[in-house]
Amino acid sequence: MAGNSMVVIGEKESFIVRVLIQKAQAAGCATSFVHWTVNDISKGIEGVSLITFYIDENDMPREDAVHFLIDEMRDKSLQMILIGEQRDIERVSKMVPAELIYQTFSRPVDNAEYVKAVTDYFKKMATGEFRKSILVVDDDPQYLTLVREWLKEKYKVSMANSGLQAIKWLGKNKVDLILLDHEMPITSGPQVLEMLRSDEETKTIPVMFLTGKSDKESVMAVVALRPEGYFLKNIGRDELLEKLQEFFILHQ
Repeated sequence: MAGNSMVVIGEKESFIVRVLIQKAQAAGCATSFVHWTVNDISKGIEGVSLITFYIDENDMPREDAVHFLIDEMRDKSLQMILIGEQRDIERVSKMVPAELIYQTFSRPVDNAEYVKAVTDYFKKMATGEFRKSILVVDDDPQYLTLVREWLKEKYKVSMANSGLQAIKWLGKNKVDLILLDHEMPITSGPQVLEMLRSDEETKTIPVMFLTGKSDKESVMAVVALRPEGYFLKNIGRDELLEKLQEFFILHQ
């Protein structure tokens, strides 16, 4: 598990917390303790891949620290393992969105089960299980390849070179977002979008159009279809990645 890192966030580095840290370190995960203040969280979670949030008896974090942590986790695509008394787990779970909580453990913690949860998380992360999936649909193979190269390090990327191929692929696969070429031959982007929205299985999948036309009339025609958004094809790599990250943060 080389390269994997985690922090344990809590009120104090108690004996039990030190044991959990040692167990995680023995399993190959670089682990350290971070006090649950905003300043310490801001400095302490930089570069980590997982958070353990430990609530000791009669300790509860300030709400501002929890809200700050939530924002940081969303921004950095992190998840947490939550440990505490059942009532404390329930209280924190009301503040933290469910998709940010990987697993919960009631105290006292079974160390072996905790370490298994940590190692399983990193195995899933290594196989890309936690990455968002994007289907790119475009009849230009060079553009398909370019976008895939831009996105593949952060997202699970699939490709289709026609609208009908995309529809067929979606009949067997799930996806978090579709980047759809607006100006395709045979079956155009708008026609594909209409087919997607008429099917119960695909009607809720977010779609963003890719278009090579930037004149006002063309842009208005794209916007009129009410996609989740659109990108001009001359967009750069960094801007595209930034816009996609903003989209997924807003739609968590």
